[in-house]
Amino acid sequence: MNTVYIGLGSNLSNPAKQIKAAVVELATLEDCQIDKVSALYYSRPMGPKDQPDYMNAVVSLKTKVSAIKLLDALQSIENNAGRVRKDNRWSARILDLDILLFGNQVINTARLTIPHYGMKSREFVLIPLHELAGDLVLPDGEKLIELIHNIDQNGLKIFDYSLQL
Repeated sequence: MNTVYIGLGSNLSNPAKQIKAAVVELATLEDCQIDKVSALYYSRPMGPKDQPDYMNAVVSLKTKVSAIKLLDALQSIENNAGRVRKDNRWSARILDLDILLFGNQVINTARLTIPHYGMKSREFVLIPLHELAGDLVLPDGEKLIELIHNIDQNGLKIFDYSLQL
């Protein structure tokens, strides 16, 4: 079994509802079991500022499936929520599910990069991740706690603790 961390984000169509529904969907995935769910956080958009703030969370789950099979399942959940993929990667979205870490694996393919390429610079990923796994060491040997100490919180704030199943 691999321990996997998934980042969840939304800033359209009632983001809190979108993320809560995604957590429920994640709990139903075959050969996957949710371990922990972070609080729900408000964060400022990374891209264009003329879009609503985001809500973000991180889920820890245990799985027997491959990273690619999990990616397919996450994209199916996104599509079912109404996600439309656009050329502008920083645009508003109904739901975004990213595999942040997949065990201690390093994967670099055309479809999937693990650890997630931007996780070290994103407060809305690192802080909820730290909530779930404070002593986590990334595959490159970097300690999560050191990344937390060096990141600007950029107005990140807790919205809700009720995501736990």
